[in-house]
Amino acid sequence: MKKIANKFNQWWRLLATAFGFMLFGFYGLVILSILWFSLLRLFIWNEEKRIIIAQQSISLSFKIFLWIVKSLGIIDYQFNGLEKLKQDNNCLIVANHPSLLDVVLLVSVMPRCDCLVKGALLKNIFISRIIKTAGYILNAEVNKILPHCQNILSNGGRILIFPEGTRTVPSQPIKLQRGAANIALRCQADIRIVHITCSSTWLIKGQKWYKIPVKKMVFNITVGEKITIQDFLYDNITVAARRLTRHLTSALTKTI
Repeated sequence: MKKIANKFNQWWRLLATAFGFMLFGFYGLVILSILWFSLLRLFIWNEEKRIIIAQQSISLSFKIFLWIVKSLGIIDYQFNGLEKLKQDNNCLIVANHPSLLDVVLLVSVMPRCDCLVKGALLKNIFISRIIKTAGYILNAEVNKILPHCQNILSNGGRILIFPEGTRTVPSQPIKLQRGAANIALRCQADIRIVHITCSSTWLIKGQKWYKIPVKKMVFNITVGEKITIQDFLYDNITVAARRLTRHLTSALTKTI
């Protein structure tokens, strides 16, 4: 009987997931991107103010989406140490990346946050306009990354980065790129570590959305230590970036 109930629950989560993603796609493309952001561009001419409103809108949208999928029983999640994250300014938020929902979870609790995103995402009709209106940093624009980051951080902002550059491959050690370390060192910004764990694998790299786990997915997001960048500034940039990347790898790998 329990096996039948679990199977029924799995089928329900599959249908609910399909509904949730369709709703998310419709809202992201039509309501947020086409309607709301068009109004922002029309009436808010000050770019900085427009970016702030856009980022707050995205955060609220993610919060509502998570409430819906949690209410439907698709996933569950909990944050630990969230008060530390809310106090961080002039700081990089660096997290591991086990699932497609990681950015949704973190941005939902940070109404004012810039993100370093893949340039290839501009080809995605659902989110390209969102990325542009929110003023997110594109990793493809190499010459603009550091000045953009410096401007954000010097004004007390924070930047969310997944230093793996892509979602983690299960059962494989994480491999970080040095982009986060270089930004932190060159902009002299501290780093807040965020560790994300999942009860099972879902929405991982290369996995189809309909490969629903047998049991409901549970995310645990722990806001961890803050790395003081001054501790790494006594070496030249290349050596310091290598050391800092090793430290970040250790911090993101350890069990919290």
